[in-house]
Amino acid sequence: MPFARRLRYDKAMKRAWVILVLAAACGKGPSEDQCNKLLNHLVDLEFKKAGAAATTDAMKSEIAKQKTAVTDAKKAEFMEVCVKKMSKARVECALTKTEIDGDNGVGKCDEAK
Repeated sequence: MPFARRLRYDKAMKRAWVILVLAAACGKGPSEDQCNKLLNHLVDLEFKKAGAAATTDAMKSEIAKQKTAVTDAKKAEFMEVCVKKMSKARVECALTKTEIDGDNGVGKCDEAK
């Protein structure tokens, strides 16, 4: 991933993590499986937002490696917050969203109370 794109991606990922941490709520939390699905979903949405589209098998392979690296790097911290502090309803809501920001963005899950 070129440096400029990686820098934009890092900022976007930080914004997504902040949204999720701020969205954390007490109550019956989500399962580990739901949190794993959410982490993978958020990584997919971030790559989509960054314009990571692949047209060749080699590009698809490289993007898959990058997604795995990001997921592995963030997993322990994310799972701790997700399982222990997020509400199940917010996780379920975020899993239905098709973008990070915007009208169908993950942030909209914070508005529905």
